[in-house]
Amino acid sequence: MAKQRILIWYRNDLRIHDHLALNEAVQQAAEIIPVYCFDDRTFDKTSFGFPKTGNYRAQFLLESVADLRSSLQKLGSNLVVRRGLPEKIISAIAEQLKVDRVCYSKEVTSEETRVEQKLKNALSAQNIQVNTYWQATLYFPEDLPFKIAQTPELYTNFRKQVEQKSAISAAIAAPQQLPPLPEIEPGTIPTLADFGLSTPEFEQRGVLKFKGGETEAIRRLQNYFWQQDCLRDYKQTRNGMLGANYSSKFSAWLAMGCISPRYINDQVIEYEAERVKNDSTYWLIFELIWRDFFRFIVAKHGDRVFKLEGMQGIEIPWQEDWQRFDLWREGKTGYPLIDANMREIAATGFMSNRGRQNVASFLTKNLGINWQMGAEWFESLLLDYDVCSNWGNWNYTAGVGNDARGFRYFNIAKQTKDYDPQGEYVKHWLPELASLPGDQVREPWKLTQDEQKRYGVRIGVHYPHPVVDFFKSIKANEKVYQSAVR
Repeated sequence: MAKQRILIWYRNDLRIHDHLALNEAVQQAAEIIPVYCFDDRTFDKTSFGFPKTGNYRAQFLLESVADLRSSLQKLGSNLVVRRGLPEKIISAIAEQLKVDRVCYSKEVTSEETRVEQKLKNALSAQNIQVNTYWQATLYFPEDLPFKIAQTPELYTNFRKQVEQKSAISAAIAAPQQLPPLPEIEPGTIPTLADFGLSTPEFEQRGVLKFKGGETEAIRRLQNYFWQQDCLRDYKQTRNGMLGANYSSKFSAWLAMGCISPRYINDQVIEYEAERVKNDSTYWLIFELIWRDFFRFIVAKHGDRVFKLEGMQGIEIPWQEDWQRFDLWREGKTGYPLIDANMREIAATGFMSNRGRQNVASFLTKNLGINWQMGAEWFESLLLDYDVCSNWGNWNYTAGVGNDARGFRYFNIAKQTKDYDPQGEYVKHWLPELASLPGDQVREPWKLTQDEQKRYGVRIGVHYPHPVVDFFKSIKANEKVYQSAVR
């Protein structure tokens, strides 16, 4: 009996460990054709005109694909690389090589599912079987104690139910060997210049030198867990903003599937057995469950997550004030914590979770600006852009999400005092304020003329006046919000 020939279309699952389609094909002793297709649509513009994939994430993607190719080559195979429309290219390769089956990871949002459907239609016309796999989350849909359509709207309810009634599967080990590719030109990996992007220079002030790929993802975990022993203090340090190890920084590799969340879970269990089991080890899994929650919620709600009124359907008259939006994205609002974070993401493609919450709150609750503009700006810049987490979180912060709790906002001055008490983070990214004492860097507009002279910082010259009065703007936008929800 002839061996089955299986094409594996790689998407946001750029790894060889815990890869269900790859493992299944190996178990069946099939001929395996791994393919990655760079979809030009992911390098288009967003609706507000930002690059959908900026140079930080594009570089990370190129590195991840190169690492996957290297891993496959070491096992005796290779990665076929193409550029174009996956639904056309995958079906053409499948026809050319007379494959029996095409396998790929299932996505949940509309742009990706439209491509899936077009590919299915093309393969159906060729009588080629299609198998899809759910690979991005800790929990599989079949393990949930509810159907996706009944996913609880509140994270706490979701978490408690899955923790009590569902189990997390162990990760599948990477294969030891793979069959060689059949006769096909592997193709070359494109460059950033091919997409009209420049090579980003590494910013020395960044938290970490992120490099794409499964190899680097596992190296980062080994360093964070086992060499630096940071997991034992994760819960205490996770709200930091400065340095490599206040948090795991796994998010970029998770977003591209370079590391499996189930592999991380296995490593946490091992760490708990060998080192310590405490609130911190639990909290890392708690955060991974958040990722699951957003993916299942978006699978439930569909395109509502992208609509202006959000998952709640609240019609708020948001502003599209480009002058103020540009001050926000350029880090020139006059609020140091906001400006430092916005300069960090612009210079590195990364920002702490604490920073993201603060800048999103400021854009929506102080400036009253259309939250979609912020979501698209993050989509463009973030190394760790995950469509479900990004848009789910922006829905939540804007007060239109599934778990909206009325008009909630972050008090920026208090947040700075609590999370950057000495102003180290602010000064790191706003060198023009470096001469100010920690207690005065939070609200530099309160400096007297004598103090400005003493510290050599002139507000309005070296650093901008606040774009809005904090509490007056909060009150004005709360009034707008309350009118919308009545």
